[in-house]
Amino acid sequence: MPIRSEHQWFKSSHSGGSGTECVEASFIHDGAAVRDSKVSFGPRLRFSSAAWTDFVLALQKARL
Repeated sequence: MPIRSEHQWFKSSHSGGSGTECVEASFIHDGAAVRDSKVSFGPRLRFSSAAWTDFVLALQKARL
């Protein structure tokens, strides 16, 4: 199923401030999607809910 443009996208709070490293994410019905904010209609990565949760937990653990 394609990711529709009406999904609410948000920028990562850890994206670079220089405008060259912006990542946006969107919660979708079965997980999450990620895209490059500079290419909003370009490729998107989709993750299942379990994979997204594992990713976020790994990031949180790495910050300890």
